[in-house]
Amino acid sequence: MKLMFVSLGCDKNLVDTEMMLGQLSLEGFSFTDDENDADVIVVNTCSFISDAKKESIETLINMGQLKKKGKLKALIATGCLAQRYSDEIKNLIPEVDQIVGTMSIDKIVLAVNNALEGKFEVIKDSLEAPLVYGKKRLVTTGGHYAYLKIAEGCEKHCTYCAIPSFRGRYKSVPMEVLVEEARTLCEGGVKELILVAQETTLYGIDLYGKKSLPELLKRLSEINELYYIRILYCYPEEIDDEFIEAIKTNKKVVKYLDMPIQHASDNMLKKMGRKTTRESLERTIGKLRSEIPDIALRTTLITGFPGEKESDFKEMLSFVESMRFDRLGVFTYSKEDGTAAEKMSGHKFECIKKIRRNKVMKLQQTIAFEMAEKMVGKELLVMVEGKMPEENAYVTRTYKDAPNVDGYLFLETGKELMTGDLIKVKVTGSDKYDLVGVPIDEFAE
Repeated sequence: MKLMFVSLGCDKNLVDTEMMLGQLSLEGFSFTDDENDADVIVVNTCSFISDAKKESIETLINMGQLKKKGKLKALIATGCLAQRYSDEIKNLIPEVDQIVGTMSIDKIVLAVNNALEGKFEVIKDSLEAPLVYGKKRLVTTGGHYAYLKIAEGCEKHCTYCAIPSFRGRYKSVPMEVLVEEARTLCEGGVKELILVAQETTLYGIDLYGKKSLPELLKRLSEINELYYIRILYCYPEEIDDEFIEAIKTNKKVVKYLDMPIQHASDNMLKKMGRKTTRESLERTIGKLRSEIPDIALRTTLITGFPGEKESDFKEMLSFVESMRFDRLGVFTYSKEDGTAAEKMSGHKFECIKKIRRNKVMKLQQTIAFEMAEKMVGKELLVMVEGKMPEENAYVTRTYKDAPNVDGYLFLETGKELMTGDLIKVKVTGSDKYDLVGVPIDEFAE
């Protein structure tokens, strides 16, 4: 039997996919990336915003068409959409044979076997069920970097977000389990670990009674084979002096921080249920840059939130202009079932949301291009991601670049390099968001 996985949504979802792949590999299943060659297809769905839901539904429907042609024997839906809308999937997409919720990924082998036996079942453990962790993983990111999911769920209850309703309350993975998983990944060739959770900054609060991310960083940095630790999804109100000191002093922690803020107007931040203000954001960003001058900051914003006035939006623009983030992404507000924001007044037309998003991105584009130009002449250590044979160049990432969301440095060299190699380069030019460089020794020659 050949299985194919389609993993949609975030990197946290990808970790779940890799754990399910690992469990199935132990049972002797083989895998394919050709949907026409698969006996079983598992779609690990996303339900974060409306576009993600649409993509998940369309993927399930498209895969269901293969069943009608007779080759595909079973179709399984897992992940957030499966947890959140299991009844709807059952009724509207009858080609789906098994539905597996977010807290039940350890039952994927059972689900596959059930499906092959012609049984239909919804496998959804309670969101209060023990967290699934420590399972064998098949890394799908190329082997030189991997995501390490350090916690599940969230208890922030931002008014726009439905994640607590299908991922449950905040649950940290025990530190010893994470260290062992990290060691196994690094012994398998991983050089960069990217720490993810719905919120990484609260790691350990439920297990150890205090925020324990600095201690986890220390423990992970003791793994000899590990070169880099990158941290994503840090809520600004939880960034304290101990955490800043850990980033500043731990040589293996990349001087890069993903810090989603969503807005800069106090009025909007309050409506969103965020526990911060513009003043506190400026103070936190100022301290990060003061203590770690070369830190790269990434953030995300939401435009068109219910009740967002033109003055609120202008405040967002002024904030972006003054803060000059290295990396920035913008979502338009998505009305989510069961959230507090769904019931608010002042919902905006989609065109207004998109116009405002485009204005922010145009401003950020100017900032990003200017910052890229300022990198020319600097010397950096980069990680090789792959080769462009037709141009005799390599695609690499600097410390400022997280995989799949940020830019690249294109390395011009006649040397033969391998994916995952670390090369010291000199930046010789910039091309919009991306950089161009050559190895230091070639530049010297």
